[in-house]
Amino acid sequence: MKTVITAAQLFTPLERIESPILVVEDGKVISVSSSQDTEFPQGGKRLDYPGCILAPGYIDIHIHGGAGHDVMYADSSALAVIEASMARRGVTSYLPTTVSAPEKDILRALKSLGAHIDTSDKRMQRARPLGIHLEGPFISHVKRGVHPADNLLPPTPERLDRFWEASEGTLWMMTLAPELDGAMDTIKHAQQLGVISSLGHSNATFDEARQGIDVGARHATHSFNAMRALDHREPGILGAILEDDQLTADIIVDGVHIAPTVVDLFVRLKGIERTVLITDAISATGMPDGTYRLGSLEVTVHADRCESDGRLAGSVLTLDRAVRNVMSFTSSDLQQAVRMATFNPAQLLGISGQRGILAPGAVADVVVLTPQGQVVQTIVAGQSA
Repeated sequence: MKTVITAAQLFTPLERIESPILVVEDGKVISVSSSQDTEFPQGGKRLDYPGCILAPGYIDIHIHGGAGHDVMYADSSALAVIEASMARRGVTSYLPTTVSAPEKDILRALKSLGAHIDTSDKRMQRARPLGIHLEGPFISHVKRGVHPADNLLPPTPERLDRFWEASEGTLWMMTLAPELDGAMDTIKHAQQLGVISSLGHSNATFDEARQGIDVGARHATHSFNAMRALDHREPGILGAILEDDQLTADIIVDGVHIAPTVVDLFVRLKGIERTVLITDAISATGMPDGTYRLGSLEVTVHADRCESDGRLAGSVLTLDRAVRNVMSFTSSDLQQAVRMATFNPAQLLGISGQRGILAPGAVADVVVLTPQGQVVQTIVAGQSA
């Protein structure tokens, strides 16, 4: 059935369209135009959002859980609760993200999540898992954050193969430290598998990070956090991230992980087109303060801080709030902030013609926003969430 959606504005997000007419049918965008240039289509269902803005549904490439559930240990019913909660915040697709754990637990989680992804297209009105993000165990002991030291492993193509096979080919991204023995061969092998290598949880020097980028790493995980600090004589991994115009990088814009001034500096240096917003959200997201889980870890949550043994352990950030925060912390307007949560992650994942954009042929994932970035309605594949 055809649905015609109108609003005050539409962000593709590469373009801004006034008085838009968005036509959706069978879960896909059929046309995007302006009522100033086009006759209003006849027939079908009509949804009007006066004073609001239509934008692509948000894509979160780094999320561990929400609504009281952790993706590492969630069954299909628990994942459905997480996905429904995400959709209420404007997220229409995501990468469930693992944490370091005993290898058998990682393999079990990858198998379970892979099976969920294979059938997710049959589920409507919830955020869709696109693939899995493996965060750990290929990370630095020095910059592991709260990842248990006993669960860290050196990266090898053989181990990556085991993880990829357990996921049934749904492993889409992995975070790894480029300075580790075996990292270069693993990054090269990841390319052959179609897995994106993201630099993170790393104490790499500038040259070590640069080598990882040169052999195929394409992204950086929660920049500044769990990384060697930027130094004027040894710029380290952050220097390589900030210097490289081909590398995209994500940040947690919750006001806890990175000071607002540093967020502003980062966006100015990386540019709007290479910055990706993530949440790094854990099971406590959307829940009251208390004690929750991140993988096998116990995490205490109070006043938006998630801590385990005195160290930050994920966040309770939602992507709609990240969009609003980046506008508050930087000179970015709503259209630019939306791009960081939609087109940029889709482009990184190689799906920018399908998701993260409102254009003919794309999946009809839409978030309806107020001019201030508050979520009014989320539409997943043409269906209201």
